[in-house]
Amino acid sequence: MITPADEVVELVSALIRFDTSNTGDPATTKGEAECARWVGEQLRQVGYQPEYVESGAPNRLNVFARLPGADPSRGALLIHGHLDVVPAEAADWSVHPFSGAVSDGYVWGRGAVDMKDMCGMMLAVARHFKRAGVLPPRDLIFAFVADEEHGGKFGAHWLVANRPDLFAGVSEAIGEVGGFSITVPRHDGGERRLYLIETAEKGLLWMRLSTRGRAGHGSMVHDENAVTTIANAVARLGTHQFPLVMTDTVAQFLSVVAEETGLSFDRNDLEGSLAKLGPMARMLGAVLRDTANPTMLKAGYKANVIPATAEAVVDCRVLPGRQAAFEREVDELIGPDVTREWISELPSYETTFDGHLVDAMNDAILAVDPEARTVPYMLSGGTDAKAFAVLGIRCFGFAPLRLPADLDFAALFHGVDERVPVEALEFGAEVLEHFLRNC
Repeated sequence: MITPADEVVELVSALIRFDTSNTGDPATTKGEAECARWVGEQLRQVGYQPEYVESGAPNRLNVFARLPGADPSRGALLIHGHLDVVPAEAADWSVHPFSGAVSDGYVWGRGAVDMKDMCGMMLAVARHFKRAGVLPPRDLIFAFVADEEHGGKFGAHWLVANRPDLFAGVSEAIGEVGGFSITVPRHDGGERRLYLIETAEKGLLWMRLSTRGRAGHGSMVHDENAVTTIANAVARLGTHQFPLVMTDTVAQFLSVVAEETGLSFDRNDLEGSLAKLGPMARMLGAVLRDTANPTMLKAGYKANVIPATAEAVVDCRVLPGRQAAFEREVDELIGPDVTREWISELPSYETTFDGHLVDAMNDAILAVDPEARTVPYMLSGGTDAKAFAVLGIRCFGFAPLRLPADLDFAALFHGVDERVPVEALEFGAEVLEHFLRNC
């Protein structure tokens, strides 16, 4: 009998070979249809009857497959992954980003960690369960969705708004980004692998700033320059440090790290304390405060013409419970001459690290890595969990990977030479199988 670990590498490599780049522009986004139909065919081959749903635009195809469980009275579990990826410039890579190359112990290509690795694991386990006649303890819904990389307007959010019947009876869900390991030095001289289960994520707010001034000749003295006004507002935002906030999730995470490492985390110098953790500090620093990073500027049409308008786009990520305070602080920084509007607004999310599903995740990790420990953490980015939470579904990030201690995993997301270790995929498929047999 073929196990999930036997075919997961081949499946992930095949998924990567589909160019599902999502530019955010419908005119240049190819869509997920070809890849989605391939996924559906892999499911059909073993006996599923996949359902295809186009989510609000041509070629934005989603695939659903349901496996009935032993107790239909229990809430179903949604296992979701997105098929789209961010674009990649082939000239920057050491391998072609859509080659799905398997070499040097890694599977290479765009989507290898975000998130065709999890899609491959989902597909491998779903196929195995059908072939082996596995009866899970509850209904399982495998969902391969579109458009996550541009906010899910033509993916999860469209599905929740227009096809809530697809999620009828679902009480909990797992998806990205969690279940991966980090290795920390223990206070007794050894090491411990901690597996980070995502129980929270920051809110995503994309903000457009705009201002009007007086148009004029570039050679004149000019005190109503829209470019200057917007530039000053952007500079104040971009250099501002929002206050440190310790959420329950981050406090629990730091408590475990302190227990394992013997390090102390001084609340008066949290960033200095975190620096002791090396590459992990960058990831953790982003969940201690809100952020507002300017990403786009638009103004002018000729070198010697002062334009009447100027705009900027700012990527804001906001901690749970902080949005009202964040907005007040932003308004003070940009000043009365700049107008702001949200062009994308997705709320933060946080749940507790307890319950049967958390126990099942922990048991599955320990079954394959007995010396490990699971811990909750907050994601600084956003996932499709934001959409599913609207339906009252309790969401977790659990895409299990056992990673080399020296791998800068966070840097691979949307990065050049994105890749995932072969052994991590095989580990993840084994853990996911154990988890779904006992969820």
